[in-house]
Amino acid sequence: MAPSSGLTFRDLTLGYDRRPAVHHLQGSVPTGSLLAVVGPNGAGKSTLLKAVSGHLPPLSGVIDRGGVAARDIAYLPQAAEIDRSFPITVGDFVAMGLWRRLGLFGGIGRGDRIAIGAAVAAVGLSGFEGRAIGSLSGGQMQRTLFARLLLQDARLILLDEPFTAIDAKTTADLLALVHRWHGESRTVIAVLHDTDTVRRHFPECLLLARQAVAWGPTAEVLTPERLLEARRMIEAWDDRARPCDRAA
Repeated sequence: MAPSSGLTFRDLTLGYDRRPAVHHLQGSVPTGSLLAVVGPNGAGKSTLLKAVSGHLPPLSGVIDRGGVAARDIAYLPQAAEIDRSFPITVGDFVAMGLWRRLGLFGGIGRGDRIAIGAAVAAVGLSGFEGRAIGSLSGGQMQRTLFARLLLQDARLILLDEPFTAIDAKTTADLLALVHRWHGESRTVIAVLHDTDTVRRHFPECLLLARQAVAWGPTAEVLTPERLLEARRMIEAWDDRARPCDRAA
């Protein structure tokens, strides 16, 4: 992987219909960072990941991805956004991680099949390749999603609530993959609710409440005073406020 200069936000405002969900964010995520994004419900955490992944354009300001192309970004949305009724097997679902390299109509060769099998094995699902994704438990589905991320071989990995409603063993196994990516100098940004997990596994943290409350070493960010401040900011937010003038 070629080095990049990291991810930078310059006076970034994000939202819908010119009404900000994330307001004038400033900061940088150096290449190889392991960053958690935390905050109360409605803080704009998922909106930020959608913008970084390219799914949501800024209302104003800039997202500088430091030379990372779209094909080098892997984005895992919340589980609720995955349509599990689609008739596809685990093996074929994981193979979708190859599409940026192969294209929509590229054939999957023997080497690709080996890589798919290795990714499935790495998440503990060997033998599940022929199972329909609709038959999987929540934890098994999340393992499948991580296997697809492994095949993408991305430099920037975005995870939106990746450990919600799954068992402790699956969480531990998937956290091990997160640390593997970090050890490979990939940049990992994860939206998380469990502050204990953040404290144990994520050295850097962004506390968001429609704007940055604090950003830096996790132990300095996740203090009771700052968490209370973030909650109060969200409670005081007026969704009926006028559109952001600076986002015109």
